[in-house]
Amino acid sequence: MPLSFSQAQQRFRHLITQPTLNLAAAALCPAQEMYPDCDPAVCYQQLDHMAAAIKPNISTYPLKTIQAINHQLYTELGFRGNQIDYYDPDNSYLNRVLERRVGIPITLALVYLEVAQRLDFPMVGVGMPGHFLICPTIEEMAVYVDPFNRGEVLFEPDCQTIFQGLYGTKAGWKADYLTPISAKSLLARLLNNLKLIYLNRRDLPHTLTILNYLLLLFPQQPGNSRDRGLIHYQLQNLLAARSDLETYLAQSPGAADRHQISRLLDHITENL
Repeated sequence: MPLSFSQAQQRFRHLITQPTLNLAAAALCPAQEMYPDCDPAVCYQQLDHMAAAIKPNISTYPLKTIQAINHQLYTELGFRGNQIDYYDPDNSYLNRVLERRVGIPITLALVYLEVAQRLDFPMVGVGMPGHFLICPTIEEMAVYVDPFNRGEVLFEPDCQTIFQGLYGTKAGWKADYLTPISAKSLLARLLNNLKLIYLNRRDLPHTLTILNYLLLLFPQQPGNSRDRGLIHYQLQNLLAARSDLETYLAQSPGAADRHQISRLLDHITENL
């Protein structure tokens, strides 16, 4: 782990240890590092106002409540999926999604989940490969909501069609793809999106920041220790690189790249 944590990382570390994880608060921690003027209270207020506008229209019928949420978010407020610049990092920061009303499936899902929570309409994330969905936690109601596509209501065959549209008609579908995921897993998926975006841009400092969060969330994931160690090495943070790469080898004794990482560690030690 880094020798010192930023204030946002300290707050994140506290939040993820709570019995009930405040998803919005946790998602705003990395946003505050990228946008120091980000005020979580303003974001919460925006979500509160959305829910307040919907509240008079909620129903005892779940599908009517979903319809009311959809009308407010997509018709009245104009939230939409970013089809033009999907890999813009701003699509993955909750504050920017609320400001611009544009996002990707997982951040639009986060907005939807936060609004639904304020309406006492419990919903959970569904981590289908390639396309994040949400669903109500109501027994005997196997419907899914696609927040990227204006809250379209889906059934399992619809989800399978989306999946095979992404991966090909021969891709094997599993009903388990529609299993609800934990709040921590949702955060990890959001952070992994950002990690890949920054890696593809060769933006090492921002990749490093996101890896700090991933390792706070799941410290036992050796691949992230390796990746952070390699980035530290490229940034010439040799002590930190050595620590992370040694952790990686300790956690992955049978790693396929063990020999290469061991040689790199020898090189680092020679240069310290």
